[in-house]
Amino acid sequence: MKFKKVIARFYADNIDLAEELICNIFFSLNLKGVVCDVPLEEPDEGFGTNTLPKPEICSITGFLPLIDSSDIMVENIRKKTADLSHLDIKVDLQIEIVDEQDWAHAWKTYFEVTPITDRITIKPAWKDHASREDEIVIHLDPGMAFGTGTHPTTAMCIQLIEKFLEPGSSFLDVGTGSGILMIAAAGLGAGQVTGIDTDEVAIDVAKKNLDKNNIGPENYDLLCTTLDKIGPGPWRFIAVNIIAQVIVTLLPEISKRMTKKTILVLSGIIRERQNDVLSALKVHNLVVVHEEYMDEWVCLAVKKKTNK
Repeated sequence: MKFKKVIARFYADNIDLAEELICNIFFSLNLKGVVCDVPLEEPDEGFGTNTLPKPEICSITGFLPLIDSSDIMVENIRKKTADLSHLDIKVDLQIEIVDEQDWAHAWKTYFEVTPITDRITIKPAWKDHASREDEIVIHLDPGMAFGTGTHPTTAMCIQLIEKFLEPGSSFLDVGTGSGILMIAAAGLGAGQVTGIDTDEVAIDVAKKNLDKNNIGPENYDLLCTTLDKIGPGPWRFIAVNIIAQVIVTLLPEISKRMTKKTILVLSGIIRERQNDVLSALKVHNLVVVHEEYMDEWVCLAVKKKTNK
């Protein structure tokens, strides 16, 4: 099958804001295999490193199946990215026609074995790694799903899972993608782990990654659905690594699935949108108990507010 490779090369003073807004456009129109090629500062010790070379020009790339409706989709992307000009974000959209194999595998060259914390390392399925006895190694093949686990938003999520997860806790990952947070939670001693995503490809990739990490089907649930369609839980630990706008939209359903003992980790939040999330948390009687920052990204650990 052939695909349209959509390349949004952009110029902006605030690269992180431009990255979030363009990614949001791509995700809203269901582009696959989204890759961000932007310069990142080296993270603090213990987090994943920037595995891609610094680009001369920032870009976001995604893929659309080459079908009749793809021309309409491209025009929608062109219009939405052009509308960003009022934020001083200039986008140059380029389209290429590629075979599935060309885009599904070429990026693997850049994905290396990456330590995320002192205990947790991400290892691409096609790389060798001699692990330490006490090391939790996540064997990962992201496939067509977005995310290799080395982005700051995922790295901070994993750090807070390591910090707050109690052994035996039930775990819910909203927007599971490659399943990396489910695998990290299981490796850290979670009980039943559940992942949901609206992308069938992501669910398939997550299942394969869980199997690669010897997590049996009796220990996990994977559902191609939305949060409002699953049971009330509650869960002892919930992770949501998406973007601020979606997090705010999901908070009513998330809070219904929490008790006073539940830890909620929210990531994918750019600093400029942190106050939006904090305001929404207050509305739902939720309070931040811990926060992490890396580059322009914020990750929050949240609990239900207790009345004293």
